[in-house]
Amino acid sequence: MSNDKTTSNTAEVLATRDGHVAIISLNAPQRLNTISGSMLIELSQQLLAAEEDTNVRCVVLTGAGRIFCAGLDMTDQMAGGQGLGVLGDVGSGAEFDLKSAPPVVMYNMDTPIVCALNGGAAGYGLDITLGADIRIASSGSKLNPGFAKRGIVPESGGTWLLPRIVGLAKAAEIALVGKTLTAEEALHLGMVNHVVPVEDLMKFSLAMAHDIAANAPLATRAIKRMVRAGHTESFEQNVHHVYLQLLTLFRTQDFREGIASFLEKRAPQFRGR
Repeated sequence: MSNDKTTSNTAEVLATRDGHVAIISLNAPQRLNTISGSMLIELSQQLLAAEEDTNVRCVVLTGAGRIFCAGLDMTDQMAGGQGLGVLGDVGSGAEFDLKSAPPVVMYNMDTPIVCALNGGAAGYGLDITLGADIRIASSGSKLNPGFAKRGIVPESGGTWLLPRIVGLAKAAEIALVGKTLTAEEALHLGMVNHVVPVEDLMKFSLAMAHDIAANAPLATRAIKRMVRAGHTESFEQNVHHVYLQLLTLFRTQDFREGIASFLEKRAPQFRGR
C-alpha cells in the first residue's frame, strides 16, 4: 500500500489507499461479513501492512455490503474449520496465536483507526468495532452484544474494552442483558462518536481520517501509544513517559514545521521525520 488510490484484493479482505489513509474492508457481504478463520488471518495481515507502511497515517475499517460484521462464521465453526472454535478443542493439536488476532493487533497499533460502522456489528464484530480509536455509525446501525445468549463470552477484548468506554456498571448491563443497541443508544452511551446518514458514512469517516492524517504522524502515533501506556501506568509514570516522548518529538522536522506553519499562518506539510 505505497501509492495513492491503490487496491489490494484477497479472498475476504479488501485494502485500498486514499492518500495517507488506508481503507480496509471486510469483504464477504454474501454472509454478512461473518468472520472465518481465513478472514482473521487476512484482516490481521492487512492491519499489520498498514501499520508498517510509513505512508499510512490513518486506517478506516469498514465492511462491504449492508452489515459491518455479524460475528463469527458459525458454519465455519460448526464444521470444525479454521475459526476460533479450535480454542475449545483441547487435545486436537490445533494452535491459535492470540497475539496475531485482529483485536490484539488493533490494540497494539500506533496508527489511528477509524471504524466506519455500516449496518451493524454483533459478537466478534462488536469487539473489533470497540477496538477502533474512533467509531462512526450509520443511522441504521445496530450493536448486538449477545454473547451470553450464545453461551460464550466477549472473547476478543470486549470485557476489557467496554468498561473503559462506558464505565463498569453500564458495561455489565450491556454484556449481561445482551440487548441489541441502536446507533442512537450507542451514541448516548459513548460507544460510538458520531451517527450519520448511511449515504454519508464513508464521506464523513474519510474526512475525519484525512484530518488525522494531516497532522504530524509521529505525534499522532505517540499520542495513541501514550494513551495505551496509560492503561497500565500510574499518573506519575505516564507523565514521565509522555515527557520522554516530548523530548524526542522536539528534535523532529515535523515539530519545526508545526511551529513554522503556525507562525507563518499556513497549513503545515508534515513528512513524518
